Amino acid sequence: MPNIPDTMNPDVAHKLLKVGEAFRIPGPFFSYEEIKMGNVNHTYKVNYIRDDGSGMAKIKSYLVQRVNTYAFQRPLELMSNIDKVTEYIHANFPHVKCLHFHHTQERHNYLMDADGFWRLSNYVPSVTFNSCDDLEIVRNAGQAFGDFQMMLSKFDASSLYYTIEDFHNTRKRYAKLKKDMAADPCGRVSEVRAELDWLLSVEDEACGLTDMHEAGELPLRVTHNDTKINNVLFDEETLKPLVVIDLDTVMPGLVGHDFGDAIRFAANFVEEDSSEADKAGLNLNIYWAFAEGFLKETAPALTEAEAATLGNSCFTLACELATRFLDDYLTGDKYFKINSPQHNLVRTRCQIALAKDMQKKMTAMNAIVRDCWMRYRGK
Repeated sequence: MPNIPDTMNPDVAHKLLKVGEAFRIPGPFFSYEEIKMGNVNHTYKVNYIRDDGSGMAKIKSYLVQRVNTYAFQRPLELMSNIDKVTEYIHANFPHVKCLHFHHTQERHNYLMDADGFWRLSNYVPSVTFNSCDDLEIVRNAGQAFGDFQMMLSKFDASSLYYTIEDFHNTRKRYAKLKKDMAADPCGRVSEVRAELDWLLSVEDEACGLTDMHEAGELPLRVTHNDTKINNVLFDEETLKPLVVIDLDTVMPGLVGHDFGDAIRFAANFVEEDSSEADKAGLNLNIYWAFAEGFLKETAPALTEAEAATLGNSCFTLACELATRFLDDYLTGDKYFKINSPQHNLVRTRCQIALAKDMQKKMTAMNAIVRDCWMRYRGK
């Protein structure tokens, strides 16, 4: 065991060393640092000393994650999906940077032991953005997620597991909301009647994607399902996209799920838990920039029906999340972390305000998508 600096916890360092050994990482262990990224898994940057070939030492870094198996209760299926998707991209697009997860001697891309469920990937020097008003960066993020979709457009989505059942089944989200509204376990229905009435009034419009898929009108694709801009790594100097990360929710889905969720998150004038719901709304400039980048990559692979749903998919995802926030509020705030007693209600109102603004701008949203799809589908 190497000498551990006082700034490092020796128990953590020893554990990370053992994880590295299991994944056959060469070179002496040097140091680690915990990285505060995401709200689910524990992530560490682990550094090893390597010989650069000329007798000089250099540092080679990796990311070690302990997967939260409470949040992801099917970790083997999750890692199977990641393995299939990343191996496919490496084999078919060798020039493209893709996350590389190391394997154990048993050819597993994970390690299960008494301390948890672990995985190890290469560290990519980069910069990320939690939010951004720079249209070129937003366009590049759209292009990165679009490229991810395009590379997997011929991959058999049915070969992947559903690691979260009915994740974007909007009909079932609404059904649960109505069930909990009827039960009213916390006596809160009376104070949110206006929010409930509005969400129920747009149920059929919000459930359009689910209904079209169940009718066989939209194909199942490999989807990322967490298309926040901070899940794209950018080059530190050029700010060009390097790689899409956080593949934990990769599974079968609809292209509109990825497009709509990205817009819902990136193109709102305020953050999703802003208490100023009156200021929430769709930034059409951000919407246009993301759509431009996304469709530049995906248009050749999308059906006309898929392209036609992208605008409304944003409305769907905003309504779907509003039902989830409101349902959690009605049942005692058991799922989403809250910082105040009405946090989920604040979130609900913000998503409803965004969805209402999208309704007003839907003609423009559809026109932007149609223009981009027409320009890029034959590239």
